[in-house]
Amino acid sequence: METRTASGNNGQAPAAKEPSIRRRKKNTEEVGARFFLPKPGSSLKAPELGQEMNCEGDALIEALKSGQFFYVLTVFRAVAQQNGGYPVITKQSVVDSKAE
Repeated sequence: METRTASGNNGQAPAAKEPSIRRRKKNTEEVGARFFLPKPGSSLKAPELGQEMNCEGDALIEALKSGQFFYVLTVFRAVAQQNGGYPVITKQSVVDSKAE
């Protein structure tokens, strides 16, 4: 007589689950983020922004092609709020409406 469980594995120990390969969409692009290649002659210790790229993907491709790094620039404004009588300082993204 064959015993079958709800999982359909014929009464045997459950098989080890194989790790599923799923690509997650990385939400790395913050609102208002800008992407730059470095200016020739700049370094990580003395960064200088060079050519601005349209998006993170373009910056990644150009950085890979040229063997250099790229910068992500995000601008924030400090905002004070009251939370139950206590002041809390938070950051708020600043988006230049003229740039979009």
